[in-house]
Amino acid sequence: MMPSARNSSFSDVSRRAVLQASAAGLLTAGMTHAATSPSRSKSVIYIFLSGGLAQHDSFDMKPDAPDNIRGDFNPIATNTPGLQICEHLPKLAQRSHLWSLCRSLTHQTNDHSLGHHIMLTGRTLAPPGFDPSVPKPSDWPSIAAIAGAVTQPRNQLPPSVVLPERLVHTTRRVIPGQFGGEMGPRRDPWFIEAAPYESACYGAYPEYAFDHQDRPNIISGKREYRIPEVTLTDGISRDRLDHRLDLLRRIEERLNGSDNIDDSHSFVRSRNGAVSFLTDPRIKSILDVRSASADQLDRYGRNSFGWSLMMARNLVNAGVNFVQVNLGNNETWDTHGEAFPHLKDKLFPPTDKALSALLDDLHETGQLKDTLIVMAGEFGRTPKVTHLPQHYKLPGRDHWGAVQTVFFAGGGVQGGRVIGSSDKIGAYPAADPQKPENMAATMYAALGLPDTAAWYDDLKRPHHIYEAGPILGLF
Repeated sequence: MMPSARNSSFSDVSRRAVLQASAAGLLTAGMTHAATSPSRSKSVIYIFLSGGLAQHDSFDMKPDAPDNIRGDFNPIATNTPGLQICEHLPKLAQRSHLWSLCRSLTHQTNDHSLGHHIMLTGRTLAPPGFDPSVPKPSDWPSIAAIAGAVTQPRNQLPPSVVLPERLVHTTRRVIPGQFGGEMGPRRDPWFIEAAPYESACYGAYPEYAFDHQDRPNIISGKREYRIPEVTLTDGISRDRLDHRLDLLRRIEERLNGSDNIDDSHSFVRSRNGAVSFLTDPRIKSILDVRSASADQLDRYGRNSFGWSLMMARNLVNAGVNFVQVNLGNNETWDTHGEAFPHLKDKLFPPTDKALSALLDDLHETGQLKDTLIVMAGEFGRTPKVTHLPQHYKLPGRDHWGAVQTVFFAGGGVQGGRVIGSSDKIGAYPAADPQKPENMAATMYAALGLPDTAAWYDDLKRPHHIYEAGPILGLF
């Protein structure tokens, strides 16, 4: 578990005490704001495809377009009459009665970093002073951070989690848009670092690891999916833990006498969440997905995509309100070249299997009706197939913010629907254009948040979270 809390407005004495407690492993939680509106036991799983999924090659195929538009893949029928998707997503095709599509989501950028910021925050316009190379305190807060701030925790677990890693560029710069931004770092979502960045190896490793340029040294690079250690560290007995908790209680009493009540409440929730992770025997079973039954591992896939969606399911089952799942690190879906073999052999198989297993499990337990699943990237891909021979042996598609297809399931979404459309070559919305603000509002509505919901800054000023209405026609 990666700590995201940083210094708050504590006195120097309290700061030292907090640092001592943190060193004992008790404060791994990101601080969140008091809820402004209780959720109604609803959840959202936001599956993010960093790099940008090609709409033409997945959910908005153009079989009648010229070859340099339609690409290599053929459409297949789904379980919904008249609805077709890519032939390499057969399991999802069989389950179309459980999901719907928006084929007309649009924004203005073809830049990876700004695209990430837009689609992770649900805000089309860049914030003042936006820097694509580094997260800044003036960035808009991520949807995950907002969900953590304005939904009521159902138990001692954090209300909002991001897994299995932060999105990190191959240059090791961290991608903006993932954090609390103007809300402050203490309101960052919790990051479960099960797959910390180590190399540029892409995809659902180890089974489907690949490199966009097929560089052998990258493909052979080892990455390990590490289940976070949540037991007490060596040398920390239960008696020593109780001593640390007594220290934390004294800090809490000091904070309760402070004028900054919000920080006090945040601290208490952070303390409780950390203690829960250290002492609750259920936590290990939630996170240790690699020890699941052979049947579950076979259905989801024994790879980072399958493990991540299985962990998301477990967290939702345990009462977490919002889970963002990054299916692949930064630019895994950035198919400028080798697009068709990599989608066919490396990206679609583990995605089709794991997402279908997630739908099946939530549907069979009755939880799908209360759990919205959204899948999107930072943008779509260009209508025309292009080739950059200096970098790739085979062609692909470039960045395209003007239109992409977003996948929705559960949370009251009616299956088998298509909202909006793109034009005949999949370049621009042709009907019912939707913005990232509409997508974010759909998530907030699925969490049971009213259109008056807001988070409050340190000056008690409200920041309303809805920038638009939910996507009509999904529900």
